[in-house]
Amino acid sequence: MTGTYDIAGIELGDDSYTVEQSLIRNKYKATDAAGNVVLRGKQKLMKMKEEFPFTDGDGNDVFTVKAGGIMDVAGNYALIDAETDEELVVLDNDFSIFQDTWTVRDADTGEALAQIDSRGALYTVARHYLPLGAFIPHKYEITDADGDHVGTIQGHVSLRDRYDITIDDATDVPKEPIVAAAMVIDAIQNH
Repeated sequence: MTGTYDIAGIELGDDSYTVEQSLIRNKYKATDAAGNVVLRGKQKLMKMKEEFPFTDGDGNDVFTVKAGGIMDVAGNYALIDAETDEELVVLDNDFSIFQDTWTVRDADTGEALAQIDSRGALYTVARHYLPLGAFIPHKYEITDADGDHVGTIQGHVSLRDRYDITIDDATDVPKEPIVAAAMVIDAIQNH
């Protein structure tokens, strides 16, 4: 199953990654456990549909995440492999002011592969609507299609977004698209 969803330009072999956002705009870098940059991404400005190209640590294009519609608040975002130009997975946002829920689906069949959920209504509302909400660290749980725990996304208190992605068990999910999806959710939601 997981080979079907491999992103041609990257191999994410670690079980944990740290992602940091630039202070200036929606630019991100992800490092592995050894501190090596494995992924960089940024939001393209002045696009009718949101678009986020990602490169490896050497600057080679690896994938792009594109919105399915114009100004997509609650919709879908396709993760497209830069080498094959194939849609691998779709990130489907179930919009709610009380819960951030993302489903990672097979791009062809629509089958749910994993889900990424925020930690609860109180934190979600506080992060989105309080004046200093951006300083409340976010936390998500990653589960497989059956609801079994896969990993977490844990934010840190800092001036710019900084968080750790930990994969405890990727047995039943395609690891690379799940880690990539976790990295782009912050940019999509402008946390």
